[in-house]
Amino acid sequence: MTLRTTLAAGVAALALGAGMASAQALVYCSEGSPEGFDPALYTAGTTFDASSHPIYNRLTEFKTGTTEVIPGLAESWEVSDDGKTVTFKLRAGVKFHSNDQFTPTRDFNADDVIFSFDRQGNPENPYNQVSGGTWEYYGGMSMPDLVESIEKVDDLTVVFNLTRPEAPFIANMAMDFASIVSKEYADAMLEAGTPEMLNQAPIGTGPFIFQAYQKDAVIRYLRNDDYWDGPAASEALIFAITPDASVRYQKVQAGECHVMAYPNPADVEAMKADENIVVMEQEGLNVGYLAYNTQMAPYDNANVRRALNMAIDKQAIIDVVFQGSGQIAKNPIPPTMWSYNNDIVDDPYDPEAAKKMLEEEGVTDLKMKIWAMPVQRPYNPNARRMAELMQEDFGKIGVEVEIVSYEWGEYLERSKALDRDGAILLGWTGDNGDPDNFLAVLLGCDAVGASNRAQWCHEPFNDLVQKAKVLPTQAERTPLYEEAQVIFKEQAPWATIAHSVVYMPMRPEVEGYVVHPLGGHIFTRVGLSK
Repeated sequence: MTLRTTLAAGVAALALGAGMASAQALVYCSEGSPEGFDPALYTAGTTFDASSHPIYNRLTEFKTGTTEVIPGLAESWEVSDDGKTVTFKLRAGVKFHSNDQFTPTRDFNADDVIFSFDRQGNPENPYNQVSGGTWEYYGGMSMPDLVESIEKVDDLTVVFNLTRPEAPFIANMAMDFASIVSKEYADAMLEAGTPEMLNQAPIGTGPFIFQAYQKDAVIRYLRNDDYWDGPAASEALIFAITPDASVRYQKVQAGECHVMAYPNPADVEAMKADENIVVMEQEGLNVGYLAYNTQMAPYDNANVRRALNMAIDKQAIIDVVFQGSGQIAKNPIPPTMWSYNNDIVDDPYDPEAAKKMLEEEGVTDLKMKIWAMPVQRPYNPNARRMAELMQEDFGKIGVEVEIVSYEWGEYLERSKALDRDGAILLGWTGDNGDPDNFLAVLLGCDAVGASNRAQWCHEPFNDLVQKAKVLPTQAERTPLYEEAQVIFKEQAPWATIAHSVVYMPMRPEVEGYVVHPLGGHIFTRVGLSK
């Protein structure tokens, strides 16, 4: 065991075993376990919180608390006049972490950038199928069609040659899937016959060094004192994995955690009244939805989907599940996002009309499954309760509902199947502040079988979204996105449910925490008062 590992274990023992006896470790009560530690393989915010934010960096970054793109591992970039060539100047002297299996012999360079993307888009790359090789974001964002080639000019210069202009490209490079991994580490693990170690024992350039993971219990990190952007505020970071929101609340009250995720909406007012808890809040850049499988009958019929939408009492869901912390969603993007089409008229709550429409479509004695998430998310604080309310609503129009669930990682994986049986409760928090991140990633044809859980490929919608992303300005792109939202509402691949307010409870000694509009929990500059 290394000295750093010993220190991390000692800090963790103090923080978790003796309350706040150690001011060196920041303890975060997280809501669930990560799927893994290679963020390019996954889409869940729970996974990104545990991987891309503490361990890795990207060419560009979002300034914490904003959607402003700032330099990351690239100090600067230049886009050609035709928008098809992007040249990144890389930061010199950036160090990768080390672990018991690997010690780097060189600094970060262009080879790492090329490898990080080539493995996602090149079927011949030896890492393309490692750890499942799903690369959901890369495929869902049409990156295989967009990236023609990536060239190394020298160690600190890399050029992306694109097949077309891509308005959100620089912001996309700040997303979690674009985290830069070490090619040297990947080569060493491949030679050792253990390529999956990239996902299990991650090495990055980020503010914290991964130390250990005890599944469903705890993740430990140690501060990276060589971090290129200056050492983190806390010497160690600990994720205390605590799926039950009430238990997370108790741990914060008892001083066993400094920060917690996703409180029960019913507890927020009591938290605000507690002098030992500080509650930050911000309107979320998110949407919660019920996605039908549009490739399976009778949900391949838009009239059936619209009928089911009219049977859902969304106001009751807002009242019971969100308890004042959400608003009804009528569009697939949140109202705080540019290009939001406020002229859209939402589906009315009309069970009688819904029942009649189903009869007109020849649908009787329908039995369906609703999948309910096993974890809390910002866009859905209680999926099981939401599913129960929908079960009651659908029962009123003669539709029999069975509620099913799985462990979070299995839930996400199984729900991607083209022949999935049932409609799935899920949602999204924006990654980059761009409508494309919702409309293309969640509803585009390239994302079918991955992040498009409705398995919906509708060419008129897809054409608008693809045309919009190549235009250079928001003014030019907005009308296309507004029209796409009209088509979405007509076709109804989802029942849009809610947009939520995000609450972040924490101990009063926590300093420097900023609520991030893109949903991530970022602890680089978070410390504890003495």
